[in-house]
Amino acid sequence: MESIMDAVKKMEGYGQLKKEYDRIKQHVLTDPYVISFLEQNPDLNQSSIEKGLTKLYEYSKEKNHCSNCPGLNLCPNLMQGYQPELAADRNAIEIYYEKCSLKKQDEKQKSMSALIRSYFIPKDILQASFDRLHSIDQDRREAIGAAWDFVKAASSGEGAKGIYFYGKFGVGKTYLLGAIANALAERQIPSLLVHTPEFLREMKSSLSDGSFNEKMELLKTVPVLMLDDLGAENMTNWVRDEIIGVILQYRMMERLPTLYSSNYDFTLLEEHFSYSQKGGLEQAKAKRIMERIRHLAVPIFIGGDKNFRTFQ
Repeated sequence: MESIMDAVKKMEGYGQLKKEYDRIKQHVLTDPYVISFLEQNPDLNQSSIEKGLTKLYEYSKEKNHCSNCPGLNLCPNLMQGYQPELAADRNAIEIYYEKCSLKKQDEKQKSMSALIRSYFIPKDILQASFDRLHSIDQDRREAIGAAWDFVKAASSGEGAKGIYFYGKFGVGKTYLLGAIANALAERQIPSLLVHTPEFLREMKSSLSDGSFNEKMELLKTVPVLMLDDLGAENMTNWVRDEIIGVILQYRMMERLPTLYSSNYDFTLLEEHFSYSQKGGLEQAKAKRIMERIRHLAVPIFIGGDKNFRTFQ
């Protein structure tokens, strides 16, 4: 009885097919990646190599894709973001896939982004890092050092005290908060960074859509809260007493660190909080708010004559 192989050999085109197979086999077995694998596994015999030729071909093709990587989004591999590896198991060739460095970096970035919540903060601020602050002038080094000390204290569970960064417009206060948020995320510490004026306007509108309590709970309980541009909001009794005051009181009682940025020093901020819609000043209420801020944060002045954006 004629064997299947003998029958196949008689089929029209078999010769061309065999020629193409031999060409591919030669190409695979002369691939530097495949040669390296075979040299590391000298126990593999010819029969094992023949049986594993399909896996060697896949490995060669995918590995060369990786060596000419076009970027994670354009990855042509069967499993985007995964690179092939070979193993010799009981004289048989096996192929498996592992995440490449770009895939790991992308997942890390997404994981970090999930740890940083923000409202009305520019995208470039959410990509801020301490690595880009090494060339900043001396006037800002104290603030950078204090920021890094906060990250270390928060990471060690020492009960870090917050910071009140203040200075004129453009000295890098918001960027520094962004760098802190990213450094905390690398250490798996969640934070919330909000542009205070815009967020307070949203809080007012959230009374009608039913999300007010949820947002208040978030600001009160997030492990690290950062209030950017405090003092630039339109001050009302409701904002001062029912929003800022309630949030800070809770965080003071629970010893949750809060960081701030502002154009005002403590004296000017107290004047801002003393504003009353009814006319006159409500200094006692303003002092109560300031007591909570002073209790929660150390004031750090950020100087510098040049606009921070010239350093980026």
